[in-house]
Amino acid sequence: MSRLKGAAGRDPRAGFRAERRDRGASVPQGLLKAARKSGQLNLSGRNLSEVPQCVWRINVDIPEEANQNLSFSATERWWEQTDLTKLIISNNKLQSLTDDLRLLPALTVLDIHDNQLTSLPSAIRELENLQKLNVSHNNLKILPEEITNLRNLKGLYLQHNELTCIPRGFEQLSNLEDLDLSDNHLTTVPASFASLSSLLQLNLSSNQLKSLPAEISGMKRLKHLDCNSNLLETIPSELASMESLELLYLRRNKLRFLPEFSSCKLLKELHVGENQIEMLGAEHLKHLNSILVLDLRDNKLKSVPDEITLLQSLERLDLSNNDISSLPCSLGELHLKFLALEGNPLRTIRREIINKGTQEVLKYLRSKIKDDGPSQSDSVTETAMTLPSESRVNVHAIITLKILDYSDKQTTLIPDEVFDAVKSNIITSVNFSKNQLCEIPKRIVELKEMVTDVNLSFNKLSFISLELCMLQKLTFIDLRNNFLNSLPEEMESLIRLQTINLSFNRFKILPEVLYRIPTLETILISNNQVGSVDPQKMKTMENLITLDLQNNDLLQIPPELGNCVNLRTLLLDGNPFRVPRAAILMKGTAAILEYLRDRIPT
Repeated sequence: MSRLKGAAGRDPRAGFRAERRDRGASVPQGLLKAARKSGQLNLSGRNLSEVPQCVWRINVDIPEEANQNLSFSATERWWEQTDLTKLIISNNKLQSLTDDLRLLPALTVLDIHDNQLTSLPSAIRELENLQKLNVSHNNLKILPEEITNLRNLKGLYLQHNELTCIPRGFEQLSNLEDLDLSDNHLTTVPASFASLSSLLQLNLSSNQLKSLPAEISGMKRLKHLDCNSNLLETIPSELASMESLELLYLRRNKLRFLPEFSSCKLLKELHVGENQIEMLGAEHLKHLNSILVLDLRDNKLKSVPDEITLLQSLERLDLSNNDISSLPCSLGELHLKFLALEGNPLRTIRREIINKGTQEVLKYLRSKIKDDGPSQSDSVTETAMTLPSESRVNVHAIITLKILDYSDKQTTLIPDEVFDAVKSNIITSVNFSKNQLCEIPKRIVELKEMVTDVNLSFNKLSFISLELCMLQKLTFIDLRNNFLNSLPEEMESLIRLQTINLSFNRFKILPEVLYRIPTLETILISNNQVGSVDPQKMKTMENLITLDLQNNDLLQIPPELGNCVNLRTLLLDGNPFRVPRAAILMKGTAAILEYLRDRIPT
């Protein structure tokens, strides 16, 4: 009771109760009572301009209910209360914290993100049990040196502040595993950082760093390093010796050269898009045995080396917006799930093949290696045997390219002779685009054991027949520029479908059946009347990389869409929603998703 003496004149408790009613009105007594039992108190989003005194003193003073009713049951003995270990006061209007912080020495989690703090009290040094401290989205200009006393700290989140430097002794935080310093004003990283030997994740993105210290390689356990959006012109060669590194983000810098990653045997993702890299050589690739994602978009690459085939684990390769005029045919031997080539002056691959997507490009490149088409004499013989009625059918395309092509004929029906011409040949692609078809020809089902690509664009289809749903090897389907407003539930049976193009139709919602096709990687549904998407169902589509919703009727974008972290391309232009604003959309998919995530109600 000695701590209460002198809090007020004659009756110390009476005086303190008055103060509590005055300053703690925004904290319900029931919440405080529950916190004494659980050791956790969440006061986020309560419009607080200061932390009520009753919060700091929750484990010091006699509870108000004890003063009102001293006949406690065994479960309500306040003197057996639990010390507060977790305090969340985020999303308020706090401009400062008092030294009363020291009255909560048992805290292991302190979350004060999204306030208006310009500094932290020196008393923070006394929170020696603290393991997680989140002060992100505030106005901190400096950190107190006392923060280096928090030797048990594992997670420190300082993103979106105004920090220009790191306090001396920071390396004493030897248990730190996750450190986020993104979106500050840092110009240098102290060499002493190397002593943070437990660090697993380090985020330095969106600062003003012109270089990284060579000593950074001393972080032997570091798995995830994010240096996106800085002013880096070079990367220290020592970075190549970081054996634990799995994810490396260097996008939006001023890099002209890539380092050689001689020891980074575990590196799974390398993101170096939006730099000024002019050359990719064998020396950059030969050590990347585990690489799954290689992002080289928006650079100045003129070519891709044949040694790209060394990256046998590669799943996603982004080469868009470079100066590449040709691709090595050996690229077709990789098992890529996603290949982006837009914005290159490619002369060796036709645009229509690129538009069909990754698998078609790889198939084309493989065909250039093998060149396994029949000899010229075979073709001549087959053509000579062609019946007069089949003269309109491109038999050469059937035999050599494995394509059944009857496009741009403006016909309302596909003649039987087209299907008859297939005979015993293998067909992998069907192109019936640019006709006047009102329904899908029923005989397409005859190709169900072999067809992977179907193009029915620029027709007059108002419904999808069940015959199409039986083509279970289908990976690509183009249905753009038709009159469709729904898809049949039976499309769920297309268990290999990766890309579907539904642009320029009449859809008002994203068809429900698409959420149930887990293999989908690309959904193009621009220029429709889509008014809503379901972010919860979208999140279950773990392979979805590209979603084009441009020019639809979306009045709002659900914040939960930000949880779809696998999306690499999310296109939302041309919709009537107000937020995110155009400035956010221009920053690209990662920025849009982060913006949305920050707005998910807690």
